[in-house]
Amino acid sequence: MGVTASGTSGARSVGPDSALADTLLDRLTTVYPAGADPERAASMRAYMKDIAPFLGLTTPERRALARAVLRDTARPDERDCAALALRCWQLPEREYQYFAVDYLRRHVSRLSSGFLPVAWHLVSTASWWDTVDLLAAHVVGGLVAADPRLRADMDAWIEDDDLWVVRTALLHQLRYKQDTDTGRLFAYCVRQSGHPDFFVRKAVGWCLREYAKTDPDAVRDFVARERTRLAPLSVREALKNIGP
Repeated sequence: MGVTASGTSGARSVGPDSALADTLLDRLTTVYPAGADPERAASMRAYMKDIAPFLGLTTPERRALARAVLRDTARPDERDCAALALRCWQLPEREYQYFAVDYLRRHVSRLSSGFLPVAWHLVSTASWWDTVDLLAAHVVGGLVAADPRLRADMDAWIEDDDLWVVRTALLHQLRYKQDTDTGRLFAYCVRQSGHPDFFVRKAVGWCLREYAKTDPDAVRDFVARERTRLAPLSVREALKNIGP
């Protein structure tokens, strides 16, 4: 199913004014549907647990089409990025949201701490791991790294009722390596150690496993100390590459 003219028009009314976002949206909704594969789209939708309809574009196809959409366009400012992302989130097919996530990753250095409410909206709307994890590690993580005052927001996110917001708080330091705030990392893992949802328990283990590449002893010590509180899944993930 492609995007209808009325759907495109509705999306253009979302978010701040941006001529660049309007141009990109017009190109996207022309170029992407031309490569649609309905049979593949049905399989992709089923694989992603019916979170959204798909056009049926493979990753290489989508990236090639994205290059065509972006050709000869100006560099965005924060307003353009917010407008594009919010408008893509209004479109039904998931590939449009993938385009927005890739765009934000590419231009995260142009975003300020003021973008965090937009990131929250993206994380908490049409939520699934395919968009949330990239937004967490590459967009939210980039914002917090650039402005440490946003750590206080992460302290609030880890307490949120939305499991995807919690997962984002857990994963936002995924790429920090030696710059990881270990106090927060371990505190967040303890705070959500008993969470009932698989995706949060998995994220606890994943962020620990990733930090273990930087400081395996610290992760081993933490798991040994908190093993009775951590879910078995989290423990397995945390120690996957370093052993007990």
